Amino acid sequence: MTAPGRMGRPPLSKERKAEIRLEIARAAVDLFAAQGVAATTGEQIGQAVGVSARTVWRYFPSKEACVRPLFAAGIEAIADVLRRWPPDRPLEDVVGSVLSTDNRLVRGPDRATMVSLVRLTRSEPSLRAEWLQSYDTAEPAFARALAERSGLPADALVPTIQAAMVNAALRAAIEHYAWRVADGATDTATAEAELTATMRAALAVVADGLA
Repeated sequence: MTAPGRMGRPPLSKERKAEIRLEIARAAVDLFAAQGVAATTGEQIGQAVGVSARTVWRYFPSKEACVRPLFAAGIEAIADVLRRWPPDRPLEDVVGSVLSTDNRLVRGPDRATMVSLVRLTRSEPSLRAEWLQSYDTAEPAFARALAERSGLPADALVPTIQAAMVNAALRAAIEHYAWRVADGATDTATAEAELTATMRAALAVVADGLA
């Protein structure tokens, strides 16, 4: 006798799950910016995406954690740049070139969302905690990329220190950019150019220790 087939919806692909996580992240930031973290509920975040609150909690342990996919995309992009950094080119030139072409770092639909999110970290302690945690996550990822590039063990001290330097420079540059846009100090197009210039300047300082 043939067993009956499984009923219900087919399981979601890994790619679709990632898309849903990113959709939830964007919706959460929009709601946080409009009404604050405290006033935002999981039900509201789910409704904005077209999923249930139960689905939101399946993907994230808290409403503040909903923003993590936005940080993760940037970490992955920077780690890839460090891994492929040619030995004959200054780091600031490589990053500056990528900033001009890679949607994951500056442009694309998530640029404005990221600016809004970083701005919120100044007034929302729970989001500030997520922002700082993302840098704790980034540092070992950067260290592994730099170790791979140099042919060193993943736990070697030199790439660990180098990663900490890169991490600090990137955080300072991104906050400088996001807060200037948020404060209306400059228009978005000018701010993008300033972000590239600021990151190049910060990484030029760092690169003195990354030869």
